[in-house]
Amino acid sequence: MATSEDFDAAVGRYHQAAGEFVKGNNETYKALFSQGEDVTVANPFFPVTRGWKNVEDRMDRAAARWSEGEVVGFENIIKHVSGDLGYIVEIERFHAKIGDSPEAGPIALRVTSILRREAGEWKVVHRHADPITTEQPPKSVKQR
Repeated sequence: MATSEDFDAAVGRYHQAAGEFVKGNNETYKALFSQGEDVTVANPFFPVTRGWKNVEDRMDRAAARWSEGEVVGFENIIKHVSGDLGYIVEIERFHAKIGDSPEAGPIALRVTSILRREAGEWKVVHRHADPITTEQPPKSVKQR
């Protein structure tokens, strides 16, 4: 049976790997994800995708957009674990360069991550990250 301590350790590894991701290094990060066909990712740069090959491609492309990153902190909104499934909702804060930006700057992402125990290890099966960390006007949801 999975314990909260196991889950907390997995989240700690996930946070450490995120620190590498924003430097453009994503191998440790990718190793924390399920490689099943039901794995999904919705990052701030691309639409949601499903299946390990697609998710891996999106993570490679997203990591290439980050550089000189460092973790500022992770603000936990909620954590819940039940059996072999758990989730966290957080605000992730970094200082990094994105794309062709000449200077690093503050980054804040609203993130929901779902982890599942697979063969005795916690693996990320879903990650959704977007830049909405403050209230937005109604017109902000209208497609351009």
